[in-house]
Amino acid sequence: MHKATITDVAKRSRVSPKTVSRVINNEPSVREKTRARVLQAVSELNYHPDFSARNLRSAKSYTLGLAYDNPNPYYVISVQSGVLAACRDSGFALQIHPCNGASPKIADELLELARRSRLAGLILAPPMSEHPELIQFLSKNGVHLVRILSAAEDPKDGFACVFVDDRDAAFAITEHLIQLGHERIGFLWGGEAHLSSFERYKGYQLALERYGIPLDETLVLPGDYSFDDGFRGTRQLLSLPRRPTAIFGSNDEIAAGALVAAKSMGIDVPNGLSLAGFEDSPFSRQSWPALTTARQATEEIARTATLLLISELRPNSVSNQQIVGRSRGFTPELVVRGSTARAPSSAG
Repeated sequence: MHKATITDVAKRSRVSPKTVSRVINNEPSVREKTRARVLQAVSELNYHPDFSARNLRSAKSYTLGLAYDNPNPYYVISVQSGVLAACRDSGFALQIHPCNGASPKIADELLELARRSRLAGLILAPPMSEHPELIQFLSKNGVHLVRILSAAEDPKDGFACVFVDDRDAAFAITEHLIQLGHERIGFLWGGEAHLSSFERYKGYQLALERYGIPLDETLVLPGDYSFDDGFRGTRQLLSLPRRPTAIFGSNDEIAAGALVAAKSMGIDVPNGLSLAGFEDSPFSRQSWPALTTARQATEEIARTATLLLISELRPNSVSNQQIVGRSRGFTPELVVRGSTARAPSSAG
């Protein structure tokens, strides 16, 4: 079967191949009627641009890279979906690169990726996005990049970023538990390689402080962003002589593990123990009871980060005419579900 070419599209839409190329690249210098005719021809012919060939022909690259290191598959899938959506809308291809953010060779690895694949730019997810030395190294070596990171505000360090205010959202979750009468609130950390863990813990601390509740360090346990660590940590907390009446897991996987641990010990959720997570992943919605959490728009965060990068690479792109500035902020929103209720001692 004949594979449609850019020449076929040009003939069908009665324009030059160069005009077809401008439409595919979302350049603004094309009349809307012409753009619509070209896009109709693209659809009718099922034409798919050959990005690798286009990169070779052009001095410009049309491929972006996404580098990530995260044990949470739901987070990774959402990030990939958001980045892909922006790339498709803007005529870019995407190369996905899972890696070990703790590797001592990560800087050289990412630089080699950018050069070998002729990347136009790189989207960095946590934790790589949160290492200033890595960012400066890549930038000095000519790599255009944008970061997704956990921060209460724009770091204003000269590098493009999308920042997520995990601290404020964690404050809201902890405040919700306090207002239900809980004072012994356990906290299960995520991975210490991620700034989000520190920001969520800071929000927890600030809420306790705001309501005059002393921090009990026996209720705070280290761990990773995993179901298993949520299960183990909760079993440990519920074995204390004075166990908590509520537990805040740093993400929904942790909270789902906590839910299973509570059930394994015969403790009712939420009447005997309230649980909250973070991110609003499928874990939170599919658990029973469904988990109170903070809704984090991961896909939209990743899409926005990609558009910020593309707007710097191609300032005149049609898709990015409304993207202004070098940063965007998001704050996850509290979602109250069935896993939280009044503390047993204050019920009634």
